[in-house]
Amino acid sequence: MIVGIRGSGIAATTCAHLLHGAGLRVASEAAHRTPVPTILLSDPALALLRDVFGRPGLFADSPRVKRRVIVWGGAPVEVPHSAALVSEEAVQAALASDKPAAGPVPVDFSIHAAPPQPSGKMHIFGDRNAVAAKIRLRDPACAQEGRVEAVPDGWLFLVPAGTGEGWLLGVGGSLDDLLAQSGLIAPVVDAVGAASMPFPAAPRVHLPLCGDDWLACGTAALGFDPLCGDGTAQSVREGILASALLIGITEGGDRAALLTHYQSMLIAAMRRHLALCAQFYASGGTGDWWRAQHDALMDGHRWCTGLLAKMPEPAFVLDGFRLVPRQQAA
Repeated sequence: MIVGIRGSGIAATTCAHLLHGAGLRVASEAAHRTPVPTILLSDPALALLRDVFGRPGLFADSPRVKRRVIVWGGAPVEVPHSAALVSEEAVQAALASDKPAAGPVPVDFSIHAAPPQPSGKMHIFGDRNAVAAKIRLRDPACAQEGRVEAVPDGWLFLVPAGTGEGWLLGVGGSLDDLLAQSGLIAPVVDAVGAASMPFPAAPRVHLPLCGDDWLACGTAALGFDPLCGDGTAQSVREGILASALLIGITEGGDRAALLTHYQSMLIAAMRRHLALCAQFYASGGTGDWWRAQHDALMDGHRWCTGLLAKMPEPAFVLDGFRLVPRQQAA
């Protein structure tokens, strides 16, 4: 089988690596977009990447965030946090070691880790965009901490990015307006650079997630709210699941059952994410914006619940990087 993969993000790279390891041919097509300047790689996400690529020292020398300071509907709270700071370009350079099939080739199955998809549409649960800007930090103590703050019209997320610098993410309004409402982040931020173009920050899922000879993966399949910080780990998990599905098909597995399992697992992941997000948006603020975002998340949770109720119980489980029938695993 020759598998075509469109995209060059973490999900696409993970999937290509595992498929190569299983002996499948991969034809990769890069999707050009602006790289994310800074990724906060949580320890669970980093452990997944190290396991998939067999590199226990991956990003061991990267700068680290050791704590978070949070103001979310109450007084400031400091909590331990452990994550590596890396750019998306650094991740791609470190992981993209597999050689794709040369030249355009006919493929038997396509993995779309970047839009567009062959059919369907994206369902979005909320109405909010994010903007980001490079900033200078006034306080050197912020070099190893992230700061998250809910304000009346949205929220702010500050992460360091090298000596004296950081990236500021704002959701719900312009950075200037949100900083004007800030008591935690505004005092440590100086010289805000030009803001990025707005990009989606509400959870979203593309349906259908697969067809007879294609599937969606990574952010082309699911988009998580950046507030929860699980997007990178989710992309790795999707890459693992997609590759396991393809390996199962090549080994004679039931294609329809495997594809159904893939779609149900991703809808279930979105349902869990919406439930978690709803807790944050219920407690972050009391204004109209906060209530509208919370209500949209709960509507999405109910919608996903209804979809899952019509689908069969999961028929497979992951055993390492392969899917096996649930009864066999038991």
